[in-house]
Amino acid sequence: MDSYITPNELFFKRHHFPVPVVDPKEYRLTLDGLGVSGEKSLTLEDIKKLPMHTVTVTLQCAGNRRREFNEIKSVKGLDWVAGAIGTAEWTGPYLRDVFEMCGLNEHELRKMGVKHVWFEGMDVEGLTGERYGSSVPLGKVLNHEGDVILALKMNGEELPRDHGYPVRVVVPGIVGARSVKWLAKITLSQEESKAFWQVNDYRVPPHTDAKLGFLNAPSIQDTPVQSGVCEPMDGGVIDETEDEVTVKGYAYSGGGRGIIRVDVSIDNGKTWQLAELLCNQAREEERVKKEREGEEEGGDPTELGYDFVRREPDRQWAWVLFNASVKIPEHLKGQKLTIRARAVDSAYNVQPESPEFLWNARGCLCTSYPKVCVYHGEKAKEEEKREGKKE
Repeated sequence: MDSYITPNELFFKRHHFPVPVVDPKEYRLTLDGLGVSGEKSLTLEDIKKLPMHTVTVTLQCAGNRRREFNEIKSVKGLDWVAGAIGTAEWTGPYLRDVFEMCGLNEHELRKMGVKHVWFEGMDVEGLTGERYGSSVPLGKVLNHEGDVILALKMNGEELPRDHGYPVRVVVPGIVGARSVKWLAKITLSQEESKAFWQVNDYRVPPHTDAKLGFLNAPSIQDTPVQSGVCEPMDGGVIDETEDEVTVKGYAYSGGGRGIIRVDVSIDNGKTWQLAELLCNQAREEERVKKEREGEEEGGDPTELGYDFVRREPDRQWAWVLFNASVKIPEHLKGQKLTIRARAVDSAYNVQPESPEFLWNARGCLCTSYPKVCVYHGEKAKEEEKREGKKE
């Protein structure tokens, strides 16, 4: 965890279909559906004429940490560990400004019964010709504090191909599956998108009847409070001369809910220690100030701590990083250490203790306490190997 912002080359990649090759000169974004007169078509240059905004947003795959479900019982999907999450600075116009440019009025849209905004990408399934699609509620897009943008840049650079060039919708606080890449079409509707990944995927069926309950489960939008331990690595060895272990990781909650606390344990949850939080508060405040003054963006990238007065608790679109140096008690020296983390968001939602409470056949939303095991000295690791051979 060397950087608050995830570099483009390290940001996780999740594609459903092959990455399309897009000629920016030929690019067109179409808008249609309820309340739209005919069909609107925008070039890339049209979109660039709108005011640009930069929003720091964490995107997380619904399958982040799925491996912990697989260790209980096999589930569907990629076997993600804790890296299907990343934070970037996304730059582009607000989607609500795009609507306004196309003559779409909020009052009229609501009067006509528009409730959902569909997104369709340019990536295509080879056999059926179906494109990837998804949708979010209209209210999220129109909310002036919802910060939904059409991203043209990522971390100050032209949007990389793997991350949606030339245009990607970025929906803060919502599961990553809704931030559709290579955006080709926006449709306004009374209903959710009919795309496979909205109707038949990214839902959490109940334990009791996964097949019957899947379609009755709501599609994932906001995501629960989450954390991941990044340092030390699972299975690692701490020098036996060390009398403390430094634990680093991330914590995040969907819906704009800020993280207010992270607790860390090295004895499998028997005792806990409060971690320090590193957030981007200073950077965001400096950006707003510069934007108002018409100057270039700047500011410190991170700031230690959480100021409950200065920070908006319901508009935190990005993770916090945490750090805790924990003393190794005498009875654990030379032993295996089981590290846990426990995050709490601004609504006082807290992570559940075990993935067994959350297991589902689709393998989505594994948000229990993360678990990392390390050894205080090589002897501790060798001892476990010997015990394993005996069994």
